[in-house]
Amino acid sequence: MKKTIIILIVLTLTCLGFTDDIGLMRKSLIMSTLWQTTSAEYRALAYQAYNIARLRLDEDLRITRTQKRAIIVDADETVIDNSAFQIKAIVDGAQYSRDFDNWVKSAEAKAIPGALDFLNYAFDNGCEIYYISNRKLRHMEGTLNNLKALGYPQSEESHILLNDDTSNKGIRRDQVAEDHFIVMLIGDNLIDFEDVFRMKNIEERFSSVEDFKDEFGKKFIILPNPMYGEWEKTLYGGPRQIPEKTKKKKLWEHLNNNK
Repeated sequence: MKKTIIILIVLTLTCLGFTDDIGLMRKSLIMSTLWQTTSAEYRALAYQAYNIARLRLDEDLRITRTQKRAIIVDADETVIDNSAFQIKAIVDGAQYSRDFDNWVKSAEAKAIPGALDFLNYAFDNGCEIYYISNRKLRHMEGTLNNLKALGYPQSEESHILLNDDTSNKGIRRDQVAEDHFIVMLIGDNLIDFEDVFRMKNIEERFSSVEDFKDEFGKKFIILPNPMYGEWEKTLYGGPRQIPEKTKKKKLWEHLNNNK
């Protein structure tokens, strides 16, 4: 079914000549979603991330720890693949604010390549797995059902830390760190690693990446996600909920500034 929908998207692009008739924002979502769902490069990068994670875990397992080890992972686009929802947004006009709740309840999202094997390996080697996501508390049941259906270890409420009253994940990471040694954090968004990346502009985020450059591929394992994320907000200078004309203007400004 998913392949059929992807073919329809491609045919739509062909028929329209991929011109401005589609709209800049729609073009962006189409191409980023097609890359995530059809490119072998995406799958290779996901496997690469989890292969590196396993190497780093094996290194740490050779060290004697007095605390229980923990692996912290994000949920969306880190262990759970929501690209099917993005396709719904393109083909059926689904919207995050209106339709994402039903998507979560359906528990139909697939696993990110490499994630299941790695987390089961980590759990079998004595690591506690914690899923720290900015999904809302009302998404607990759907998230739990989805993780269970995919076979992820420790798919239980005590190991799924969702957004209660703040999107600041640092509070939840600190909660895990109280009685665990955190071996690594895995995510698709820089705020999955450090709070310093929250609510910053492009230059500030670049600078913070430089500050933490030695952690990437070690304690921080990052996966690709061209469909959405904190990076998108920075393009607009804040929230996504601004007029389409304003978004388009800002995107063209960024393109012209980076020629």
